[in-house]
Amino acid sequence: METTQARERLEAERAQTLSRLASLTGDYDEVVAASRDTNADDEHDPEGATIAFERSQLGALVRQARDHLAEVDAAVQRLADATYGVCEHCGGPVGEERLEARPTARTCIGCAS
Repeated sequence: METTQARERLEAERAQTLSRLASLTGDYDEVVAASRDTNADDEHDPEGATIAFERSQLGALVRQARDHLAEVDAAVQRLADATYGVCEHCGGPVGEERLEARPTARTCIGCAS
């Protein structure tokens, strides 16, 4: 993958992840605010368990989005260091198809398995 093409792909991935993170963070804040305005007792109220579940699920999705953003930023740094597309384990090429499918890949297919 050409450097310019890789940079554009990573920038698009970063923008998409930031948008998703903003949306999830807003959803999480809404669930937390809604739970403050109710008497829901997570332990004894059937609705409380739903609120706790939603809060937990959204929190996990927010963490996943933040982790992915960190992976994208690390890939951008590898691009700047001219190590993008080089397997961190064996030093061989990660592979065009793998980078197309997973632009943040750090390892080749062989080392990943």
